[in-house]
Amino acid sequence: MSRYLPPLNALKAFEAAAQCQNFTQAAQRLHVTQSAISRQVRHLEEQLGVILFERRPGQLRLTEAGRRLLPALSTSFDRIALTVRDLASPTDLTRLRLNVPPTLASRWLVPRLDDLRRRYPSLSLTLTTREVDDLAADSTLDAAIRFGDGDWTDVEPHFLMQESHIAVCSPRLLRDGRPLDLREQTLLHVMRTTEDRFPTWRHWLEAAGIEGIDTEGGLEFDLLDLAIRAALEGLGITIADRAMVARELTKGELVQPLAAAMPGHQSYWFTTRRGQGDEPSLTLLRDWLQGAVGNDHA
Repeated sequence: MSRYLPPLNALKAFEAAAQCQNFTQAAQRLHVTQSAISRQVRHLEEQLGVILFERRPGQLRLTEAGRRLLPALSTSFDRIALTVRDLASPTDLTRLRLNVPPTLASRWLVPRLDDLRRRYPSLSLTLTTREVDDLAADSTLDAAIRFGDGDWTDVEPHFLMQESHIAVCSPRLLRDGRPLDLREQTLLHVMRTTEDRFPTWRHWLEAAGIEGIDTEGGLEFDLLDLAIRAALEGLGITIADRAMVARELTKGELVQPLAAAMPGHQSYWFTTRRGQGDEPSLTLLRDWLQGAVGNDHA
């Protein structure tokens, strides 16, 4: 069957511009000039007989036609890229490239990888821990675990687990036998940005009904893993997701000095590109991850 398709460069230019919503950034991604991107998109619109972008000063927005074309085009390009990658590296081993938040990777996922290897010896992983995965545009990634509320429009999210926040510290802080007084302790915080903390302490104190605690001071870290390590060293007390400190609690290396637990405002999600979530290897990995979460709560 013969197929009519516009030129490949025009389709690539449109996809990059649609994902970046900016001709200049699209040109940088494809290593061409901004005028080349604009010209290719204009030619594509002329060939299709539709307008793909609303062009306003400093703003580029997809039209209804553009929104219809983008997912079909991106899915097709992704399938081509993954197939070419597999053909270039023929092997009986299925290797999936997965991006994971760093604390989840080091404290939860890596300790469970031996189980994945024993259950599915033909499946192997390449793990990265980039802060932003850009899954929709990065053909070198197959899937990502994201932390958030699951409302991403560029991927298909599959729920994994919700955080359960508890206060933890080293048992060394409790050696005198007295109940822990938060006013006498150093609070360990996790930063959301270089200037802004996650409001975890404030939310936990409100849920616990504890008042009169100054949360302005204390130590700050850009990763929860570092705050947990600081707690292990006896530097203070932190609020952590129970799943991230389960091993230390079991071993007695950390203790929960106050009983209050609070559901987190956000969750972990296994995400795939739209239209690819049912591929066998990704389905297997997703099911294993969800099963591992289920075992934690059994």
